[in-house]
Amino acid sequence: MKLRSLLFVPGDRPERFPKAVATGADALILDLEDAVAPNRKAEARAAVRAWIEAPRDGGPAIFVRINPIDSDEVAADLEALAGLSLDGIVLPKAEGASSVDTLTNRLPGDYVILPVASETAAAVFQLGTFGSVAGRLAGVTWGAEDLPAAVGAATAREEDGSYTDPYRVVRALTLFGAHAAGVPAIETVFPDFRNLDGLAAYAARGRRDGFTGMLAIHPTQVAVINHAFTPSEAELAHARAVIAAFEANPGAGALQLDGKMIDAPHLKSARRLLALVD
Repeated sequence: MKLRSLLFVPGDRPERFPKAVATGADALILDLEDAVAPNRKAEARAAVRAWIEAPRDGGPAIFVRINPIDSDEVAADLEALAGLSLDGIVLPKAEGASSVDTLTNRLPGDYVILPVASETAAAVFQLGTFGSVAGRLAGVTWGAEDLPAAVGAATAREEDGSYTDPYRVVRALTLFGAHAAGVPAIETVFPDFRNLDGLAAYAARGRRDGFTGMLAIHPTQVAVINHAFTPSEAELAHARAVIAAFEANPGAGALQLDGKMIDAPHLKSARRLLALVD
């Protein structure tokens, strides 16, 4: 499943679902949690179920973000999803592998799970536990909005939009936790949806650092994110050249390519890059 861009859509706004499909997002996340007011939860469940049940000709992967596993809403969420042809569940307020296990035991279908893995203080200390449930995961993502509220911080960001030190740590731990589990690392949202230049720079940093995709909160963000997480032709050509060099010199530990030394880490990176477009 390709997951460069995952676009949130409020579950109680079904008129937006077809428009979201047309954005080119790799996945839609139909939201039953934060984007839906408490008095509209039932309406959102009914709208999401009706739309997923309707015939569709291809299109993006479909995820649903349920309410937290310990909430009063989650039982109704899971009941509404029973029997649907659905790709995955987004689990907010996840606290490591134990939360994934708990949800797995309650799922009404064989759906993969994308945990939002950093929204409580306790969750931060569980970011290295996802390897034990990797087979159930679509990836691991994080959030920088709920955690500051959970710990009483004024904000997670500096005035220039960059993260403050505590949230840089959480971002890095999420990245390494996902890779340790062998699943995609999904960058969190860029809230300033009108600032597409800022988004492009943010997404490029995410890919540079090892994230393989990103959450989107507005349709205009999708194309920028897809571009950022799609290898360029020059990158692909270089990766193929690295692989070809080692295939032509089996047993070599290090080689020279275009005036630079390459070795085993470069070969691993080249193979990983090409895997993104397979």
